[in-house]
Formats: sequence, C-alpha cells, structure tokens
Amino acid sequence: MAKNKLVAPVVKWAGGKRQILDEITKYIPDEFSTYYEPFLGGGAVLFELQPEKAVVNDINQELMNIYQVIKDNVDELIENLKKHKNEREYFYKIRELDRDKEQYSKLTKVERASRIIYLNKTCYNGLFRVNKSGEFNAPFGNYKNPNIVNESTLRAVSEYFNTADIKFTCQDFEAALQSAAKGDFVYLDPPYDPVSETASFTEYDKGGFSRDEQIRLKKVCDELNRKGIKFLLSNSATEFILELYKDYRIEVIQAKRVINSKADRRGDVDELLVMNYE
Repeated sequence: MAKNKLVAPVVKWAGGKRQILDEITKYIPDEFSTYYEPFLGGGAVLFELQPEKAVVNDINQELMNIYQVIKDNVDELIENLKKHKNEREYFYKIRELDRDKEQYSKLTKVERASRIIYLNKTCYNGLFRVNKSGEFNAPFGNYKNPNIVNESTLRAVSEYFNTADIKFTCQDFEAALQSAAKGDFVYLDPPYDPVSETASFTEYDKGGFSRDEQIRLKKVCDELNRKGIKFLLSNSATEFILELYKDYRIEVIQAKRVINSKADRRGDVDELLVMNYE
C-alpha cells in the first residue's frame, strides 16, 4: 500500500513522537505481519509507517472515539468542527461540558470527537490533560489562528483507516496485546518514567502510570520476547528504566522536550529505545 504524506497526527499529544520519528524508524523491522501499538496517543509512528494490518489501542476513551469517528463519520466531523470559535468564553463553555455527566452522555460520538479536537487545537500548549475526575482541564491558549479544521489531514487519515485492516481497541495495554503472535511487531510508547519528582506528566487519562505499571509493562515485554514477538519500546533515560531493561538492547537517542511550563526546561534530553532484536 502506497504511503500518503498527508496522513499525520490529528491531535497534539504529550509525549508525541513526531520529532524523533527518524530515530524510531531506524530500528523498526523491515517485515512483520500485524503492527501492534497499545499506547497509541497521537499516533505519529502509526501514521509514519501506515502498516496494512494493525491493532491499535489507548486507554483514553475520548481519544479512541476520535479515531473511530474519523474512520466512520469524517464528513460529519468536519462540518461540526467548522462550528467552533477561537474565543476564550466559548472555549470554557465547551470545556465545561464534561462537568455534567448526564448532559455529556447525550452528546453524539461526532460531537465528542469534535469537542476534543477543538480543545486540543485551542488550549494552552495544545495538550490533552485531565484532572482526577477525568475532566479536561487545560486552559485557553489564546492563539491567533489555530488550525481547528485540518480537512486534508482528517480526510487522508480517514481514507487510510478505511483502506487498511485496522482494529481499534480501548482497554488495558496487556489485554490489547493478547492476540499478538510470532511474526507481529509491537511498538510500545507508555507514559514515561518521570526524570524528577516534579516532571511527572502521566495524566493523559485519569488513571496515571506508576512505577508498578512500568514493572508490569516490563513483564509483558518479557512475555512478548518469550513468544518470539519483536518489540520496540520508548521511555525516558532514568536509572530505573535502564536497570529494568538491562537484559535487552538499549539505544540512547536525543529528543526535544517541548511541553513544559518553564521555557528553560525545554530542550534536548536523553531518551531510550529498548528492543529484543538486533
């Protein structure tokens, strides 16, 4: 299947991989049966590879709803996105919709997807952040001309989703990998282990991602390895992660950290790529 250059992330996601794609793609096997990605996020690696067969997953229901709507209802989504305004008062009105669970449950799948894309394009730093109750809580970004309706990208992604054999799931990462078999390839991009006590940003979903979860993920990687399934994992270059994956091949790469409230803490940082193959 020929790659379409217009297929690209439709939301900006904390921990997104667009700026290190060249490094990641260096280490992806040339051939595999089904591509698995259990922490999909913004989907930069999926959209770069555009595999013909994939099982993609994220625990975030709102995110997976966006992808399903792009696949099934892209025309309705584009029309709904055109209704939104880049205005502070309007932004907070739309942001507040998930505070009333009963009212929020009445929104259609298209309306929910449109809301999240709009908030993502217009909120500060363009990130998806929720509080402990799972409510979107990033503030208004005050941008002059955000690209709320990126029609060409939405249509390209929709076409890819409908041309390829892609299964969307919204469940725990371990459950999402149950059907993986020898010959498949798994790319794992979990919420990163914090490099300091104040650096944690794991609220993509209200559940968070603790070190116990990192350890559980390592056990899942061990099981993939036992089955002869190739995996590639991204994470931060902390002593904890280096020790956890010491029995596997580890490559240190440079990544730019762009989401930080303090500009002087953005810049090049070490990240790790862990894999069970040469």
